[in-house]
Amino acid sequence: MQYTVIIDVLSDKALDLLRSLENMNVVRLHEGTLQMKDTSAIRFLKGKMTKQPIEEVERQLRELRGK
Repeated sequence: MQYTVIIDVLSDKALDLLRSLENMNVVRLHEGTLQMKDTSAIRFLKGKMTKQPIEEVERQLRELRGK
């Protein structure tokens, strides 16, 4: 019986545990697929805003603040 499962490894200890299981021939890791995942908020926001003149940004801030 063989299954393929995709998991997110949350710590180095978990990866070490998976490697130990691989050494016991319980699981097989595909090293080519191991990569660090960028979970920073910047990645999600990158490219979402367009460049605007500072005057336009200040005008929008004044409108939001109700001044």
